[in-house]
Amino acid sequence: MTTLVLASASPARLATLRSAGIEPTVAVSAVDEPAVLAAAGDVPPAEAVLLLARAKARDVAPGHAGALVLGCDSMLELDGQVLGKPADAADAAARWRAMRGRSGRLHTGHWLVDGRDGAGSAASAGSAGSAGSAGSAEDGATSTTVVHFADVSDAEIDAYVATGEPLWVAGAFTIDGLGGAFVTGVEGDHHGVVGLSLPLLRGLLAARGVPIHTLWTRLPA
Repeated sequence: MTTLVLASASPARLATLRSAGIEPTVAVSAVDEPAVLAAAGDVPPAEAVLLLARAKARDVAPGHAGALVLGCDSMLELDGQVLGKPADAADAAARWRAMRGRSGRLHTGHWLVDGRDGAGSAASAGSAGSAGSAGSAEDGATSTTVVHFADVSDAEIDAYVATGEPLWVAGAFTIDGLGGAFVTGVEGDHHGVVGLSLPLLRGLLAARGVPIHTLWTRLPA
C-alpha cells in the first residue's frame, strides 16, 4: 500500500488528512525557512509558499524511500504584505487590529515528492512543478482562498490572543478553532485555509497515478 508522509508539524493539517480518511506518517522537516526565502529573493506570496513547501518535502523525502512525501506552507497576504506566524502576542494583536473588518488572501503551497520505484519516469502534473532527482518525481501547486474577517472588538482580540492559539499559525488565525468565530466567510477551498487543500492534493496524487481513495484507511463507522 502507498504511504503518504506529511512533512509538517501542523496538527490542523494532520487532522484534515485524518478527517478525509488518510492516516499519514508525520516527519517534520528541519528547513531554515528564512534562508530559503532569502535565497529566492523577491517573489510573490503564492510562489514563496510553494518554494517552502518544496524545501520541506525534499528535506524529508530521503528518509522515506518508496513513499509519497507532502510538504505544505501557508501565508496570509494583506494589502500586499505577507503575514506568517506572529512573533509574539503583541504582534498577533496588532495584526488582528489591522485585519478586522477586512479581507485577506491565504496562500497554501503544496509539494509532493514521489519516491516510489520508477516514479522518475511517471507523468508529472505539470501545473507548477519541476523535475526531481533521479529515481523520484515531484510537483506542486498553490491554493489561494480569500478570507473575510469580522469587525471584532479590542476585547475579543485581547481574549483571543491570550489563548495562545493565534501565535502558532500563519496570519494569526484559525478557521477550525477558536478563531473560526471571527471569520465571516471564505471564497475558495476552505481546506486551504486550514493549511491543506484536499482537492489540490487529489489532483497531485492523480497525476502520480494514485487515486486518493486508495489512501483511505480511516473509514466512518
